[in-house]
Amino acid sequence: MIKKLEKVFLIVILISVFILAYNWYENYLFKNSEISDEYKELIFSKEQEVLHLMQKNYGFSFKVPLIVTDKFKGRLYGVTSYNNGEIKIYLNKKVMKESMEYMVESVIAHEYAHALMFKLGHYGSNGDGHSSKWKEACVNLGGKNCEQYVNSEDVVMGKMPF
Repeated sequence: MIKKLEKVFLIVILISVFILAYNWYENYLFKNSEISDEYKELIFSKEQEVLHLMQKNYGFSFKVPLIVTDKFKGRLYGVTSYNNGEIKIYLNKKVMKESMEYMVESVIAHEYAHALMFKLGHYGSNGDGHSSKWKEACVNLGGKNCEQYVNSEDVVMGKMPF
């Protein structure tokens, strides 16, 4: 009986080690390579939707460089920078794998709303960039969760099968 139990325990350990090694390898590949074509297409499609809504709701549209980077510290999903009249949007590659749907459905419109506010000269009086005009722009550009910070519950619930 003990030998049988030892064999079962050994098999469970081997399977666990295999699963851990596989997960490590998958994370290593994701971290050290470009994002997949599938992710690129999702980002491109959402950007086209945002640009269409910008044209429809504001009478003009402008494309901003969307840069996917792994240089973010922490769990920040995206940031829009404005430097000497140049606007860029940075998306955090580190969080894409675990929440690509949230990135596409919420973050891209969120960051484009910041870009629009920069373009229109509406920086917000409170200094944080999340004014009521910004929120209206985020909604008008197709953002689903136009909040200042990522709603972790939305990310988790988006992964549920129900």
